[in-house]
Amino acid sequence: MKKATNNRLRLALQASAGALSLLAVGACSIQDSLLEQQQPQVIAPINVQNAVGAVATYNGALSRLRTSLNGGDNNTESIWNFTGLMTDEMRASDTFSQRIDADSRNTQTFDAVLATLYQKVQQSRGYARDAINLLGTYVANDKVKIGEMYFVMGFMEMTLGQDFCNGIPLGETVQGLPQYTDPLTNAQVFQQAIARFDTALAGITTTDAASIQITNSLKVAKARAQVNLGQFAAAATTVSGIPTSFAYMITYSLTTQSNEWWQMYPNTKRYTVGMATDAVNALPFATANDPRVKVLQTSGNGFDNTSKYNELQNWGREDPVALVSGLDARLIEAEAQLQANNFVGMLATLNALRTAPPKYGNFTIAAMTAITTVPTTKAEAVDLFFTEKAFWQYGRGERLNDMRRLVRQYQRPVNSVYPTGTYPKGGPYGNNVAFPVPDAEKSNPKFSGCLDSNA
Repeated sequence: MKKATNNRLRLALQASAGALSLLAVGACSIQDSLLEQQQPQVIAPINVQNAVGAVATYNGALSRLRTSLNGGDNNTESIWNFTGLMTDEMRASDTFSQRIDADSRNTQTFDAVLATLYQKVQQSRGYARDAINLLGTYVANDKVKIGEMYFVMGFMEMTLGQDFCNGIPLGETVQGLPQYTDPLTNAQVFQQAIARFDTALAGITTTDAASIQITNSLKVAKARAQVNLGQFAAAATTVSGIPTSFAYMITYSLTTQSNEWWQMYPNTKRYTVGMATDAVNALPFATANDPRVKVLQTSGNGFDNTSKYNELQNWGREDPVALVSGLDARLIEAEAQLQANNFVGMLATLNALRTAPPKYGNFTIAAMTAITTVPTTKAEAVDLFFTEKAFWQYGRGERLNDMRRLVRQYQRPVNSVYPTGTYPKGGPYGNNVAFPVPDAEKSNPKFSGCLDSNA
């Protein structure tokens, strides 16, 4: 069963090198330590049963968060990358069959890459859960770290609900024993994520800078889950007052992991920015000359030597990426205005972002001209909002979820939302609207497959 794990024996040394080095201090001489047989990636459970070990597990959970979302390294996808392929954000300029299957909406349950991505997300939940338990036992007064781990756990669960079919088990391993769960609908998964966020919000009662940072992160994540459940007005209330300048960043470095967009674009040319000509319904990300999606249009081809290569230049190798931000809060508010048929208010919110774009990390966006035409129909307003949202959140794992919501919440036909027509590498696009839960989950006796494959 691919589920959350509490396997502390495999805590990544790179994620918490400083903390783990403290655990290695003992009575032996330096010479004995140097000559002793080493197992640098195996930490005995007893070694984390203290405050230092609790913080080390917390650091490891943060590393797993990055790895599961956008930090695979070594030409290895994370979930944001695969979801980008399924949508119109990007195309596979590669020869790997799994990437081509995701790109053409044909991913199958036996896909080996998908199984690894799914496992990473599920295990990230488990590392966060382990950190919560250890911090609660040995560093119980650090409500901010505990709250951040609830944020990670809930965000991973929300990610599963956004990207995979209805019927996701959220099992756990407790003291080496699997705790199986029945498959949950996406709505149930979002509700569980909200419960994680609410638990953390109730526990953080201080107002220092670190507390405010995690509180804002929890609120934006909770509001996203509320939007997924169709609770638009409540979501806007949740994020009210969060400054647009706020951001919770995923960070990268040469000694940890590289930004996966650098890996898949300039370093290997495995992906190319999507073009309107790639499929029916595709947005012109590569050719729009929009400062929110910075593209170098080359005259060459990608790794496969046949696909036109459009290089994404939003982020470099060590540039951080916003996981949640004040920008997301404003978009949530704009969608609530859309739902209330307040098209003037929605446009004002969108234009405030265009004329004064927020800066997160090293990603600076030039100011854009305000949109002057107010939509006159709901359909026009929906088109405008989701186009703006797609450009604002490019490469941050939201596009697939928005396509699903356009079908599920806005009653649009699948073939008017998803890439369709003739796939650029040949043959028709497939029928995936989300990723299937992989066959590896069938080791769970309560899981036999997706409950359904609907958006």
